[in-house]
Amino acid sequence: MNRIVVTGYAAVFLVLIPVLEISETHLLNEDWPGHARLHEAWQLLANGMIAGTALYLVWRKGRAFAALLLCLPLSLPFLIAWALQGTYGGSMLHTDGTQIAIYGINVAVPIVALLLLATLVALLLERRRRSADKHV
Repeated sequence: MNRIVVTGYAAVFLVLIPVLEISETHLLNEDWPGHARLHEAWQLLANGMIAGTALYLVWRKGRAFAALLLCLPLSLPFLIAWALQGTYGGSMLHTDGTQIAIYGINVAVPIVALLLLATLVALLLERRRRSADKHV
């Protein structure tokens, strides 16, 4: 399960999000100030590096717990920012007022929420496994 969860993060943060955000709606959006686009590039690179490191740890080093912990800052802060968007003027809408949504909910929210839930379950199971291994 650990490898599946971390690979899910890698698919989202190394492939899906860059494909969606290296576009005219985000990184290449001429309506965005250059400073905002710099932050977007930084976010894409940092998140990709974190996901790539987690992928390396779980597949090459067998360090599932560390890999899963690295995934938490990819999902939890996004959901907090989404929940608090009204307090700082944030929005999931593109500058043209559109979004990719199902039943009015931006698709990123349930995707990231599922990743977070899977991570928390995997962390709990990994912790129990490690605890059981110590008592054997």
